[in-house]
This record gives sequence, C-alpha cells and structure tokens, in this order.
Amino acid sequence: MSEPGDVPPDILDRLRAICRGLPEAYEEPAWIGVRWRIRKRTVAHVYVPDVQRYPEYAAHVVDGEPPTVMTFRVPADDLAGLTSSGFPFFRALWGDNVAAVILGDHTDWTEIAELVTDSYCAMAPKFLAARMTE
Repeated sequence: MSEPGDVPPDILDRLRAICRGLPEAYEEPAWIGVRWRIRKRTVAHVYVPDVQRYPEYAAHVVDGEPPTVMTFRVPADDLAGLTSSGFPFFRALWGDNVAAVILGDHTDWTEIAELVTDSYCAMAPKFLAARMTE
C-alpha cells in the first residue's frame, strides 16, 4: 500500500507536461502530494489521501489502493455541471469553486489539460491568463 501523498510517477509526469505550458507556473511539494501554483495561488493539487483519516475517499479505493485525487479551480457557475454526473468528478471538501477528480487508467488527459488550463486562467493575473489565448 502506498503512503498518503505518494502520487504515481506516471500521473505526475502527465501533469508536469500539462503544467509546463502555463506561464510562470511552478511545482512544489504540498502538505500532501504536489501542487502547481501561479504566484502564491494553487492551480492544481494532486495527492493520495489517507482514507482512514478521510473516509469520504474510501468509496474510491481500488484493489486496496487509495485513489489519486487532483483538486483544481472551476468557475462557481460551472461546478455543479461538472460534478453532478459523479465519478470521476466531485466537489472538493473545501472552497466554493474547487472540484476534485479521481485520476487513473480511465482518465481523459485532454479533458484534464483543459481543466488545469482553465484553473490556471482563473488564478493567474489577467496578463498571464491572456497569454493562454494568444
């Protein structure tokens, strides 16, 4: 069993490839897992939760392994639409504009790239966000 916070290397590699294209974004260790930030604002945070401490993640355990979760920002108006259909998306346990997704073999990485980019645009200064549409 992996330790809480240990993110599978293949998932980190995919997220790193996405986040490399975000102007001035940087990666850093988070309190658990890894996060990408612009200035001091978190764009995306990926981690493996401790399902004993946070039992709400227990429903997503597969073959005894806890899920890999990524949280990101979504415009409040879009949050319900994204999370209403259920797996792999759900509302994060905090924030009024934070969604979470379970990452794994089922993941549509094109969709994740779009969601991370949108999260970046929501968190970045306007002049940096504008560079994403140039």
